[in-house]
Amino acid sequence: MTVIHERRRRAIMDLMGEGIAIIPTAPESQRNSDVHYPFRPDSDFYYVTHFPEPQAVAVLIPGRAEGEFVLFCRESDPEQETWHGRRAGLEGARNNFDADDAFPIEDIGDILPGLIENRPKIYYNLGRYADFDKRLLRWVGEVKSKVRSGISAPEELVDLGHILHELRLIKQREEIRHMKRAAQISATAHRRAMTTCHPGMTEGQVQAELEYEFGRGGAKSWAYPSIVAGGANACILHYTENTDVLNDGDLLLIDAGAEIDCYAADITRTFPVNGRFTPEQQALYEVVLASQLAAIDMVRPGQSWNDPHEAAVVVLTQGLIELGLLSGNVDQCIEDGAYRRFYMHRTGHWLGLDVHDVGEYKIDNAWRMLENGMVLTVEPGLYITAGKDVDQRWHNIGIRIEDDVLVTSTGAEVLTGDVPKRPADIEALMATERVN
Repeated sequence: MTVIHERRRRAIMDLMGEGIAIIPTAPESQRNSDVHYPFRPDSDFYYVTHFPEPQAVAVLIPGRAEGEFVLFCRESDPEQETWHGRRAGLEGARNNFDADDAFPIEDIGDILPGLIENRPKIYYNLGRYADFDKRLLRWVGEVKSKVRSGISAPEELVDLGHILHELRLIKQREEIRHMKRAAQISATAHRRAMTTCHPGMTEGQVQAELEYEFGRGGAKSWAYPSIVAGGANACILHYTENTDVLNDGDLLLIDAGAEIDCYAADITRTFPVNGRFTPEQQALYEVVLASQLAAIDMVRPGQSWNDPHEAAVVVLTQGLIELGLLSGNVDQCIEDGAYRRFYMHRTGHWLGLDVHDVGEYKIDNAWRMLENGMVLTVEPGLYITAGKDVDQRWHNIGIRIEDDVLVTSTGAEVLTGDVPKRPADIEALMATERVN
Protein backbone atom coordinates (compact mmCIF):
# COMPACT_ATOMS: atom_id res chain seq x y z
CA MET A 1 0.00 0.00 0.00
CA THR A 2 2.88 2.40 0.60
CA VAL A 3 3.63 2.85 -3.13
CA ILE A 4 -0.01 3.72 -3.78
CA HIS A 5 -0.04 6.32 -1.03
CA GLU A 6 3.30 7.77 -2.12
CA ARG A 7 1.82 8.32 -5.58
CA ARG A 8 -1.18 10.09 -4.05
CA ARG A 9 1.07 12.36 -2.00
CA ARG A 10 3.15 13.13 -5.07
CA ALA A 11 0.04 13.99 -7.10
CA ILE A 12 -1.09 16.39 -4.37
CA MET A 13 2.31 18.02 -4.02
CA ASP A 14 2.67 18.45 -7.77
CA LEU A 15 -0.46 20.62 -7.64
CA MET A 16 0.59 22.59 -4.56
CA GLY A 17 3.65 24.41 -5.78
CA GLU A 18 5.66 25.68 -2.82
CA GLY A 19 2.86 25.48 -0.30
CA ILE A 20 2.45 23.20 2.71
CA ALA A 21 -0.45 20.79 3.28
CA ILE A 22 -1.57 19.99 6.81
CA ILE A 23 -3.95 17.06 7.29
CA PRO A 24 -5.02 16.00 10.79
CA THR A 25 -6.82 12.75 11.44
CA ALA A 26 -10.13 12.63 13.26
CA PRO A 27 -10.09 13.12 17.04
CA GLU A 28 -11.18 10.37 19.36
CA SER A 29 -14.73 10.86 20.57
CA GLN A 30 -15.90 10.10 24.08
CA ARG A 31 -19.08 8.03 24.34
CA ASN A 32 -19.59 8.19 28.07
CA SER A 33 -17.44 8.27 31.18
CA ASP A 34 -14.12 6.68 30.16
CA VAL A 35 -15.54 4.87 27.11
CA HIS A 36 -14.80 6.09 23.59
CA TYR A 37 -16.55 5.42 20.32
CA PRO A 38 -14.59 3.06 18.05
CA PHE A 39 -11.97 5.16 16.28
CA ARG A 40 -12.11 5.66 12.55
CA PRO A 41 -9.47 7.81 10.82
CA ASP A 42 -10.33 10.93 8.85
CA SER A 43 -10.91 9.93 5.22
CA ASP A 44 -8.59 12.55 3.68
CA PHE A 45 -5.85 11.69 6.15
CA TYR A 46 -6.24 7.95 5.52
CA TYR A 47 -6.25 8.44 1.75
CA VAL A 48 -2.89 10.16 1.95
CA THR A 49 -1.18 8.09 4.67
CA HIS A 50 -2.97 4.75 5.30
CA PHE A 51 -2.08 5.45 8.95
CA PRO A 52 -4.85 4.02 11.17
CA GLU A 53 -4.09 5.53 14.58
CA PRO A 54 -5.59 8.54 16.39
CA GLN A 55 -3.63 11.60 17.48
CA ALA A 56 -1.79 12.07 14.21
CA VAL A 57 -1.16 14.85 11.69
CA ALA A 58 0.30 14.47 8.20
CA VAL A 59 2.29 17.33 6.66
CA LEU A 60 3.29 17.51 2.97
CA ILE A 61 6.11 19.93 2.16
CA PRO A 62 7.18 19.89 -1.51
CA GLY A 63 10.90 20.39 -1.99
CA ARG A 64 11.88 20.06 1.67
CA ALA A 65 15.45 18.78 1.69
CA GLU A 66 14.98 16.69 4.84
CA GLY A 67 11.93 14.92 3.38
CA GLU A 68 8.57 15.95 2.00
CA PHE A 69 6.26 13.73 4.08
CA VAL A 70 6.23 14.45 7.81
CA LEU A 71 4.04 12.52 10.23
CA PHE A 72 3.29 13.55 13.80
CA CYS A 73 2.04 10.61 15.83
CA ARG A 74 2.12 8.93 19.22
CA GLU A 75 5.42 7.50 20.39
CA SER A 76 5.80 3.86 21.32
CA ASP A 77 4.87 3.33 24.95
CA PRO A 78 5.05 -0.25 26.27
CA GLU A 79 2.90 0.50 29.31
CA GLN A 80 0.14 2.18 27.30
CA GLU A 81 0.31 -0.52 24.64
CA THR A 82 -0.22 -3.19 27.29
CA TRP A 83 -3.52 -1.56 28.17
CA HIS A 84 -4.74 -0.15 24.83
CA GLY A 85 -2.98 -1.95 21.98
CA ARG A 86 0.08 -1.60 19.80
CA ARG A 87 1.28 1.66 18.32
CA ALA A 88 3.34 2.21 15.21
CA GLY A 89 5.53 4.73 17.02
CA LEU A 90 7.99 6.99 15.24
CA GLU A 91 9.99 4.09 13.85
CA GLY A 92 6.89 2.41 12.49
CA ALA A 93 5.73 5.68 10.95
CA ARG A 94 9.00 5.80 9.00
CA ASN A 95 9.44 2.11 8.21
CA ASN A 96 5.85 0.98 7.68
CA PHE A 97 4.14 4.15 6.45
CA ASP A 98 7.03 5.76 4.55
CA ALA A 99 7.19 8.98 6.52
CA ASP A 100 10.40 10.85 5.71
CA ASP A 101 10.32 12.38 9.18
CA ALA A 102 8.28 11.41 12.22
CA PHE A 103 7.87 13.47 15.39
CA PRO A 104 5.97 13.00 18.64
CA ILE A 105 2.47 14.48 18.42
CA GLU A 106 3.17 16.26 21.72
CA ASP A 107 5.88 18.29 19.98
CA ILE A 108 3.76 19.55 17.09
CA GLY A 109 3.39 23.02 18.62
CA ASP A 110 7.17 23.41 18.72
CA ILE A 111 7.91 21.97 15.26
CA LEU A 112 5.03 22.76 12.91
CA PRO A 113 5.41 26.58 13.02
CA GLY A 114 8.96 26.11 11.75
CA LEU A 115 7.72 23.98 8.88
CA ILE A 116 5.20 26.70 7.98
CA GLU A 117 7.89 29.39 7.78
CA ASN A 118 8.60 30.74 4.28
CA ARG A 119 5.75 28.79 2.72
CA PRO A 120 3.46 31.08 0.69
CA LYS A 121 0.31 28.96 1.08
CA ILE A 122 -1.21 26.55 3.58
CA TYR A 123 -3.47 23.86 2.14
CA TYR A 124 -5.90 22.81 4.82
CA ASN A 125 -9.56 21.84 5.28
CA LEU A 126 -10.66 24.68 7.52
CA GLY A 127 -13.84 24.09 9.52
CA ARG A 128 -13.63 20.33 9.92
CA TYR A 129 -11.94 20.19 13.35
CA ALA A 130 -12.55 23.37 15.33
CA ASP A 131 -9.91 22.75 18.01
CA PHE A 132 -7.18 22.09 15.46
CA ASP A 133 -8.31 25.13 13.44
CA LYS A 134 -7.59 27.33 16.48
CA ARG A 135 -4.18 25.77 17.04
CA LEU A 136 -3.20 26.18 13.40
CA LEU A 137 -4.23 29.83 13.31
CA ARG A 138 -2.23 30.41 16.48
CA TRP A 139 0.84 28.80 14.89
CA VAL A 140 0.45 30.99 11.81
CA GLY A 141 0.33 33.97 14.16
CA GLU A 142 3.62 32.84 15.68
CA VAL A 143 5.22 32.78 12.25
CA LYS A 144 3.85 36.24 11.41
CA SER A 145 5.43 37.60 14.57
CA LYS A 146 8.86 36.76 13.13
CA VAL A 147 8.59 38.71 9.89
CA ARG A 148 10.98 41.41 11.15
CA SER A 149 13.68 38.77 11.37
CA GLY A 150 13.31 38.01 7.67
CA ILE A 151 10.91 35.07 7.94
CA SER A 152 7.88 35.18 5.66
CA ALA A 153 4.47 33.92 6.68
CA PRO A 154 1.86 32.24 4.49
CA GLU A 155 -0.32 34.74 2.64
CA GLU A 156 -3.08 32.32 1.69
CA LEU A 157 -5.08 29.58 3.34
CA VAL A 158 -6.30 27.31 0.53
CA ASP A 159 -8.98 24.64 0.79
CA LEU A 160 -7.12 21.35 0.35
CA GLY A 161 -10.34 19.74 -0.80
CA HIS A 162 -10.10 21.44 -4.18
CA ILE A 163 -7.08 19.27 -4.91
CA LEU A 164 -7.55 16.21 -2.77
CA HIS A 165 -11.24 15.56 -3.33
CA GLU A 166 -10.95 15.57 -7.09
CA LEU A 167 -8.23 12.92 -6.77
CA ARG A 168 -10.44 10.87 -4.46
CA LEU A 169 -13.35 11.04 -6.90
CA ILE A 170 -11.61 8.85 -9.50
CA LYS A 171 -11.08 5.44 -7.92
CA GLN A 172 -7.90 3.52 -8.65
CA ARG A 173 -7.57 -0.26 -8.99
CA GLU A 174 -6.82 -0.88 -5.30
CA GLU A 175 -9.75 1.27 -4.20
CA ILE A 176 -12.12 -0.56 -6.54
CA ARG A 177 -10.90 -3.87 -5.13
CA HIS A 178 -11.83 -2.73 -1.59
CA MET A 179 -15.20 -1.43 -2.75
CA LYS A 180 -16.02 -4.66 -4.55
CA ARG A 181 -15.23 -6.61 -1.40
CA ALA A 182 -17.37 -4.29 0.72
CA ALA A 183 -20.16 -4.69 -1.84
CA GLN A 184 -19.91 -8.48 -1.78
CA ILE A 185 -19.99 -8.68 2.02
CA SER A 186 -22.95 -6.30 2.08
CA ALA A 187 -24.77 -8.29 -0.60
CA THR A 188 -24.37 -11.48 1.41
CA ALA A 189 -25.72 -9.68 4.47
CA HIS A 190 -28.78 -8.41 2.61
CA ARG A 191 -29.50 -11.90 1.35
CA ARG A 192 -29.25 -13.15 4.94
CA ALA A 193 -31.73 -10.50 6.04
CA MET A 194 -34.18 -11.65 3.38
CA THR A 195 -33.86 -15.30 4.35
CA THR A 196 -34.16 -14.74 8.12
CA CYS A 197 -36.99 -12.23 8.12
CA HIS A 198 -40.46 -13.31 9.20
CA PRO A 199 -43.50 -11.71 10.87
CA GLY A 200 -43.05 -11.18 14.59
CA MET A 201 -39.36 -10.40 14.44
CA THR A 202 -38.24 -6.94 15.41
CA GLU A 203 -36.37 -4.60 13.11
CA GLY A 204 -33.46 -4.86 15.53
CA GLN A 205 -33.31 -8.64 15.21
CA VAL A 206 -33.05 -8.35 11.43
CA GLN A 207 -30.38 -5.69 11.90
CA ALA A 208 -28.43 -8.11 14.11
CA GLU A 209 -28.54 -10.78 11.40
CA LEU A 210 -27.37 -8.27 8.83
CA GLU A 211 -24.49 -6.89 10.85
CA TYR A 212 -23.45 -10.37 11.99
CA GLU A 213 -22.84 -11.10 8.32
CA PHE A 214 -20.80 -7.91 7.98
CA GLY A 215 -18.46 -9.11 10.71
CA ARG A 216 -18.39 -12.69 9.49
CA GLY A 217 -17.31 -11.42 6.07
CA GLY A 218 -14.39 -9.46 7.50
CA ALA A 219 -15.80 -5.95 7.89
CA LYS A 220 -14.80 -4.23 11.13
CA SER A 221 -17.74 -1.86 10.92
CA TRP A 222 -20.79 -0.73 9.02
CA ALA A 223 -20.30 2.21 6.67
CA TYR A 224 -23.22 4.11 8.26
CA PRO A 225 -25.94 3.26 10.81
CA SER A 226 -28.19 0.58 9.35
CA ILE A 227 -31.74 1.54 8.39
CA VAL A 228 -34.13 -1.36 9.01
CA ALA A 229 -37.59 0.11 8.52
CA GLY A 230 -40.78 -1.92 8.50
CA GLY A 231 -44.17 -0.68 7.33
CA ALA A 232 -44.73 3.05 7.73
CA ASN A 233 -41.19 3.48 9.07
CA ALA A 234 -39.93 3.01 5.51
CA CYS A 235 -41.40 6.43 4.70
CA ILE A 236 -38.86 8.00 7.08
CA LEU A 237 -35.79 8.37 4.88
CA HIS A 238 -33.15 8.11 7.62
CA TYR A 239 -35.01 5.97 10.14
CA THR A 240 -32.54 4.31 12.52
CA GLU A 241 -34.51 3.42 15.66
CA ASN A 242 -34.94 -0.16 14.39
CA THR A 243 -37.11 -1.19 17.34
CA ASP A 244 -40.56 -2.00 15.95
CA VAL A 245 -42.12 -5.42 15.43
CA LEU A 246 -42.42 -6.53 11.79
CA ASN A 247 -46.00 -7.23 10.81
CA ASP A 248 -47.41 -9.75 8.39
CA GLY A 249 -48.31 -7.97 5.15
CA ASP A 250 -45.82 -5.11 5.55
CA LEU A 251 -42.75 -4.32 3.51
CA LEU A 252 -39.30 -4.03 5.07
CA LEU A 253 -36.83 -1.47 3.72
CA ILE A 254 -33.17 -2.08 4.59
CA ASP A 255 -30.49 0.48 3.74
CA ALA A 256 -27.16 -0.84 5.00
CA GLY A 257 -23.59 -1.39 3.93
CA ALA A 258 -20.29 -2.67 5.28
CA GLU A 259 -16.95 -0.88 5.32
CA ILE A 260 -13.67 -2.47 4.20
CA ASP A 261 -10.40 -0.62 4.80
CA CYS A 262 -12.56 2.49 5.26
CA TYR A 263 -14.29 2.06 1.86
CA ALA A 264 -18.07 1.95 1.95
CA ALA A 265 -20.79 -0.10 0.35
CA ASP A 266 -24.34 1.25 0.26
CA ILE A 267 -27.26 -1.05 -0.62
CA THR A 268 -30.99 -0.68 -0.21
CA ARG A 269 -33.52 -3.41 -0.77
CA THR A 270 -37.24 -3.54 0.00
CA PHE A 271 -39.06 -6.84 0.41
CA PRO A 272 -42.22 -8.30 1.99
CA VAL A 273 -41.89 -9.41 5.59
CA ASN A 274 -43.86 -12.58 4.84
CA GLY A 275 -42.12 -13.29 1.56
CA ARG A 276 -45.02 -12.34 -0.77
CA PHE A 277 -45.79 -8.94 -2.29
CA THR A 278 -49.37 -7.73 -2.26
CA PRO A 279 -50.68 -6.44 -5.63
CA GLU A 280 -50.37 -2.81 -4.46
CA GLN A 281 -46.86 -3.31 -3.10
CA GLN A 282 -45.74 -5.00 -6.30
CA ALA A 283 -47.29 -2.31 -8.50
CA LEU A 284 -45.35 0.44 -6.73
CA TYR A 285 -42.23 -1.72 -6.51
CA GLU A 286 -42.23 -2.33 -10.28
CA VAL A 287 -42.32 1.43 -10.87
CA VAL A 288 -39.30 1.99 -8.61
CA LEU A 289 -37.41 -0.91 -10.19
CA ALA A 290 -38.10 0.35 -13.71
CA SER A 291 -36.87 3.80 -12.71
CA GLN A 292 -33.68 2.38 -11.23
CA LEU A 293 -32.93 0.32 -14.33
CA ALA A 294 -33.53 3.38 -16.50
CA ALA A 295 -31.15 5.40 -14.32
CA ILE A 296 -28.42 2.75 -14.38
CA ASP A 297 -28.70 2.66 -18.16
CA MET A 298 -27.65 6.32 -18.17
CA VAL A 299 -24.45 5.65 -16.18
CA ARG A 300 -21.61 5.78 -18.70
CA PRO A 301 -18.85 8.15 -19.80
CA GLY A 302 -20.24 11.08 -21.70
CA GLN A 303 -23.44 11.31 -19.71
CA SER A 304 -23.85 14.00 -17.10
CA TRP A 305 -24.22 13.42 -13.39
CA ASN A 306 -27.86 14.51 -13.60
CA ASP A 307 -28.90 12.23 -16.47
CA PRO A 308 -29.61 9.15 -14.28
CA HIS A 309 -31.74 11.28 -11.95
CA GLU A 310 -33.75 12.75 -14.80
CA ALA A 311 -34.32 9.29 -16.28
CA ALA A 312 -35.56 7.99 -12.92
CA VAL A 313 -37.89 10.96 -12.40
CA VAL A 314 -39.56 10.42 -15.79
CA VAL A 315 -40.29 6.75 -15.05
CA LEU A 316 -41.44 7.43 -11.49
CA THR A 317 -43.74 10.23 -12.57
CA GLN A 318 -45.25 8.16 -15.37
CA GLY A 319 -45.84 5.31 -12.93
CA LEU A 320 -47.46 7.56 -10.34
CA ILE A 321 -49.84 8.89 -12.99
CA GLU A 322 -50.74 5.41 -14.19
CA LEU A 323 -51.47 4.29 -10.63
CA GLY A 324 -53.67 7.32 -9.97
CA LEU A 325 -51.40 8.90 -7.37
CA LEU A 326 -50.76 11.89 -9.64
CA SER A 327 -52.90 13.44 -12.32
CA GLY A 328 -51.95 15.26 -15.50
CA ASN A 329 -49.20 14.66 -18.01
CA VAL A 330 -45.64 13.63 -17.25
CA ASP A 331 -43.90 16.82 -18.38
CA GLN A 332 -46.21 19.07 -16.39
CA CYS A 333 -45.93 16.97 -13.24
CA ILE A 334 -42.15 17.13 -13.51
CA GLU A 335 -42.12 20.87 -14.20
CA ASP A 336 -44.43 21.52 -11.26
CA GLY A 337 -42.48 19.19 -8.98
CA ALA A 338 -45.65 17.23 -8.17
CA TYR A 339 -43.69 13.99 -7.97
CA ARG A 340 -41.67 15.36 -5.03
CA ARG A 341 -44.53 14.58 -2.66
CA PHE A 342 -43.67 10.89 -3.13
CA TYR A 343 -40.03 11.15 -4.24
CA MET A 344 -38.19 13.88 -2.38
CA HIS A 345 -34.49 12.98 -2.71
CA ARG A 346 -31.89 12.73 -5.45
CA THR A 347 -31.20 9.47 -7.26
CA GLY A 348 -27.67 8.99 -6.01
CA HIS A 349 -24.40 10.29 -4.62
CA TRP A 350 -20.68 9.65 -4.93
CA LEU A 351 -19.38 6.65 -2.98
CA GLY A 352 -15.91 5.87 -1.66
CA LEU A 353 -14.10 6.44 1.64
CA ASP A 354 -17.23 8.30 2.75
CA VAL A 355 -20.67 6.90 2.08
CA HIS A 356 -21.59 10.37 0.75
CA ASP A 357 -18.21 10.77 -0.85
CA VAL A 358 -16.35 13.89 -1.86
CA GLY A 359 -16.22 15.43 -5.32
CA GLU A 360 -18.06 18.25 -7.04
CA TYR A 361 -21.33 17.52 -8.81
CA LYS A 362 -21.10 20.59 -10.98
CA ILE A 363 -18.20 22.20 -12.86
CA ASP A 364 -18.61 25.87 -13.82
CA ASN A 365 -22.26 25.62 -12.80
CA ALA A 366 -22.93 22.74 -15.21
CA TRP A 367 -23.53 19.11 -14.23
CA ARG A 368 -20.20 17.33 -14.56
CA MET A 369 -19.70 14.47 -16.97
CA LEU A 370 -19.30 10.93 -15.72
CA GLU A 371 -15.81 9.45 -16.10
CA ASN A 372 -14.20 6.05 -15.93
CA GLY A 373 -13.38 5.23 -12.29
CA MET A 374 -16.19 7.16 -10.62
CA VAL A 375 -18.43 5.20 -8.25
CA LEU A 376 -21.96 6.34 -7.47
CA THR A 377 -25.16 5.01 -5.99
CA VAL A 378 -28.40 4.73 -7.95
CA GLU A 379 -31.31 4.77 -5.50
CA PRO A 380 -34.75 5.97 -6.58
CA GLY A 381 -37.70 5.40 -4.27
CA LEU A 382 -41.35 6.09 -3.56
CA TYR A 383 -42.75 6.95 -0.13
CA ILE A 384 -46.54 7.04 0.20
CA THR A 385 -47.51 8.40 3.59
CA ALA A 386 -51.14 8.31 4.68
CA GLY A 387 -53.25 11.21 3.44
CA LYS A 388 -56.94 11.97 2.89
CA ASP A 389 -56.33 12.49 -0.83
CA VAL A 390 -54.45 9.18 -1.21
CA ASP A 391 -56.32 5.90 -1.66
CA GLN A 392 -55.90 3.88 1.53
CA ARG A 393 -54.52 0.89 -0.33
CA TRP A 394 -51.29 2.85 -0.95
CA HIS A 395 -50.91 4.15 2.60
CA ASN A 396 -47.54 3.80 4.38
CA ILE A 397 -45.74 1.97 1.58
CA GLY A 398 -42.10 2.99 1.35
CA ILE A 399 -39.83 1.51 -1.31
CA ARG A 400 -36.22 2.24 -2.25
CA ILE A 401 -33.86 0.18 -4.41
CA GLU A 402 -30.17 1.09 -4.31
CA ASP A 403 -27.07 -0.29 -5.99
CA ASP A 404 -23.43 0.79 -6.14
CA VAL A 405 -22.33 1.45 -9.72
CA LEU A 406 -18.81 1.81 -11.12
CA VAL A 407 -18.40 3.90 -14.26
CA THR A 408 -16.22 1.95 -16.69
CA SER A 409 -14.69 2.93 -20.01
CA THR A 410 -17.62 1.35 -21.85
CA GLY A 411 -20.55 1.80 -19.48
CA ALA A 412 -21.42 0.75 -15.96
CA GLU A 413 -20.66 -2.16 -13.63
CA VAL A 414 -23.15 -2.83 -10.85
CA LEU A 415 -21.05 -3.86 -7.84
CA THR A 416 -24.00 -4.97 -5.71
CA GLY A 417 -25.91 -7.09 -8.19
CA ASP A 418 -25.77 -10.25 -6.06
CA VAL A 419 -28.79 -9.10 -4.06
CA PRO A 420 -32.03 -9.95 -5.90
CA LYS A 421 -34.28 -7.02 -6.71
CA ARG A 422 -36.90 -8.37 -9.12
CA PRO A 423 -40.04 -9.34 -7.20
CA ALA A 424 -40.08 -12.94 -8.46
CA ASP A 425 -36.41 -13.40 -7.51
CA ILE A 426 -36.97 -11.95 -4.04
CA GLU A 427 -39.95 -14.20 -3.42
CA ALA A 428 -38.07 -17.25 -4.67
CA LEU A 429 -35.11 -16.56 -2.39
CA MET A 430 -37.33 -16.03 0.64
CA ALA A 431 -39.28 -19.22 -0.10
CA THR A 432 -36.38 -21.58 -0.71
CA GLU A 433 -33.42 -20.41 1.37
CA ARG A 434 -34.82 -19.74 4.82
CA VAL A 435 -32.28 -19.39 7.62
CA ASN A 436 -33.45 -20.35 11.10
